[in-house]
Amino acid sequence: MTRFAGKRALVTGAGSGIGAAVARLLETEDAEVVAADITGTDVHLDVRDERQVAAVARDVDILVNVAGIGATATAPATPLAVWEDVCASKGAVVSLTRALAVDHVDDGIRVNAVCPGTVDSPWVRRLVEEAGESLEELTARQPLGRLGTPEEIAEAIAYLASDAASFVTGSVLVIDGGLTAA
Repeated sequence: MTRFAGKRALVTGAGSGIGAAVARLLETEDAEVVAADITGTDVHLDVRDERQVAAVARDVDILVNVAGIGATATAPATPLAVWEDVCASKGAVVSLTRALAVDHVDDGIRVNAVCPGTVDSPWVRRLVEEAGESLEELTARQPLGRLGTPEEIAEAIAYLASDAASFVTGSVLVIDGGLTAA
């Protein structure tokens, strides 16, 4: 028996990169996976639309929320429309994770966050290109001398979603190759 037999998982941002790697890994572990994204998957989902999320998120055992956006400009140079979508969303996820973990502990729901560093994904490659930087320059700034892989992040997410992590809730796992420690 595999880790997720009989479990239904919703993976947002599953069109590419980390989300796609998570969806593939959970499927190999026998989860029934609903792979959702705004493009590139069978289920269209814009996580900014509450009605769409409510329609898709019913009856799931595992929710992996990978969908996200980012910006490369400084705060003053960021257009208002981008600012409203991105704002301080990454920091908010950490606070929300901790609050939801406490709020739902009596419901048997565990809530954790994974904070990936620079991962070699289509999204990161696009951001590097938009910033006018090379992938080699970005890689040179990484303490481990390489970028992470979507599969490495997927393994950590699968651990947190598994019964092996039954005593883990409200945690924030930073997987960044030592970047925040440097």
